[in-house]
Order: sequence, then structure tokens, then C-alpha cells
Amino acid sequence: MEKLRAVVHGTVLMLIIGWLLSAGKTILVPAVLGAVVVYVIVGLAQVLGRVPGIGPSLPLQLRYLFSFAAIGLAFFLLAYLIAANKDRALALAPQYQQSLLASIQQVAVRLGIETEPTWAMLRQELMAQINLQRLVTSLLASLGSMLVTFVVVMLYATFLLVERRAFDAKLAAMSDDPKQVARLRTVIGTINRRIGSYLALKTLLSVLLGIVSWVVMRLYGLEFAALLAVLTGFLNFVPYVGSVLGVVLPALVAVVQYQELGSILTLVLALSAVQFVIGNFLDPYVMGSSLNLSPFAILISLALWSELWGIPGAFLAVPITAIVTIVFAGFPGTRQVAVLLSKNGQV
Repeated sequence: MEKLRAVVHGTVLMLIIGWLLSAGKTILVPAVLGAVVVYVIVGLAQVLGRVPGIGPSLPLQLRYLFSFAAIGLAFFLLAYLIAANKDRALALAPQYQQSLLASIQQVAVRLGIETEPTWAMLRQELMAQINLQRLVTSLLASLGSMLVTFVVVMLYATFLLVERRAFDAKLAAMSDDPKQVARLRTVIGTINRRIGSYLALKTLLSVLLGIVSWVVMRLYGLEFAALLAVLTGFLNFVPYVGSVLGVVLPALVAVVQYQELGSILTLVLALSAVQFVIGNFLDPYVMGSSLNLSPFAILISLALWSELWGIPGAFLAVPITAIVTIVFAGFPGTRQVAVLLSKNGQV
């Protein structure tokens, strides 16, 4: 009976937490993103400190400033590219729409179904539904909204960074039990070390991925190569789906630009090769098992947080799951859950 009561209470508590996370996402998402930005800043500052020669001589505050400026520059670059490509994208949208419909017609001809009555009906439906100009406008508006949110995120990050110094004193004042304070310090120290290292190295790998992808797209003469490369770098933070979108988005542009199957396939293969090398060789080599998360747990987490918080949830899925795993591992009552979430059972 006690076990059943505990299960019921736990289920109700999880439902309440889920509702609060969903209802409060307008406030919570920028705050959590601000905390993630702080982890990136601190992690990049530590990486800068290990640079041979100048690294150790740079003051910590200056390294924080450089890291903060680098993140701000990345988002400024995205904002600039959106503004610079907006008019051109809207101007080319009707032309690309005709190219897309022509490509679909070519596929129908090759399949020998262009004279079928059902194909005529389907083609009319496609022509009515496909509106690239409206799609481009919606996409650019969404990106613009995200950039406005970024200003709030950086404001949160600034205050969190300033308050980092007082956090240890606050932690010590939270409890009179030295053992409990020591345990909390251990858990928080592990979170800071693992999440900071993961986000800093992931940021550097994302920059590398964006640069190499840009080179490939420029070699193929793809329109909007710079904007697509920056988006590819940002999408690298989204597990599994981000890598796919990093190839699919340029491929969609290639479909309406080239109308040649050979050029489209070679571009897709080249970008897939870049994603494969960085994702399967460089990423594990540089990052190792820094988070030790089960791939299945990451996939479930991605679906859960995307459902709760949309696109920001997809970016935050891995850090949040890692934090939950570390916290659960720090307490005997929840350690078994942490073992299930881990990749190798070692927590």
C-alpha cells in the first residue's frame, strides 16, 4: 500500500512539475538559456586559460569578457546575415517556387504518372499549398523573434555571472549540516565541471562545423551559404535532429537552385561527410564521455523538452538531462534513476 501511495504521489508531482514547466516557459526558458550561456562563458574562459603562451597570463575577468563578446558576436553575425539575406530571399522565393514545381513535374515524368488524373489533382493541391514566399517570411520572423529573446538571455547571463562569487556563501548558509553542504558542493561542482566542459567544447566544434560547411557550400555556389553555415553551427547543439537538419536545409535550397540531381546529391554527400567526420570522430575524440548519457535517454529527453519548450527545449535537452542525472547520482534514493539515464552505468 505504501509503495502504491508513493507511486501515485510521484506521478502527481511529475504532472504538476510538467504543467509548471509548460505554463511558465515564457519566464523559465530565457532564464535557463541564460544559465547555459554562463556555462559556455566559463568553459570558454577555461579553454582560453589553457592556450599556450598568452592563456595563463590573461586575467580571469578578461577571459570572461572575451568569451562573452564571442557569444555576442555569434548572435550578431546571425542577425546581420538574416537582415542581409532577407530581401534577396523574398525576391528569389517566387522563382524558387517555380523551380520546385518544375522539379516535381520532372519526377512525375520520370515515373510515368504525369498523365494520371490523380497526379493532376495532386499537382493542383501542391501548387495551392506550396508558398515559399510565405514560408521564408515565417522562418525569418521566427529567427528574428529568437534574436530578441537573446537580448533577454544575455541580460540574465550577465547577472548570473556577477552573482557567481556569492553563490558559495549562499550555499553554506542554506544548511547547518556540514555533511549536507559538502554533498551539495560536490554535486554542484560536478555539474559545473561536466556541463561547462561539454558546452565549451561543443561550441568550438560547432564553430568548426559551420566553417567547414560554409566552405563546402561556397565551393558548390549555393545561395545563402553563410546564413546556412551559421544555422548549421547552432543546430549542432541539438542531438541527432540537428545533424540531419544541417544537411536537409542546404539540400532544400539546392533542390530549387540547381534542378540537377547530380549536383544536389554530391552536395548532400559532401555535407553528410562533414557531419559524419565531426560527429563520429572529432566529437568523441575531443569530448570523450564527458556527460555519460544513454543515447536512448537523450532521444526521449529531446522529445520531452521539445514538446514542453519548443525549439529552445531541443537545444536545452542534453544539458538539462545531464544535470538531472548528476543530481540523481548524488543521492542514494535516486541513484538508480541516474544509472538508467547513464550510458555505461557508472555514475
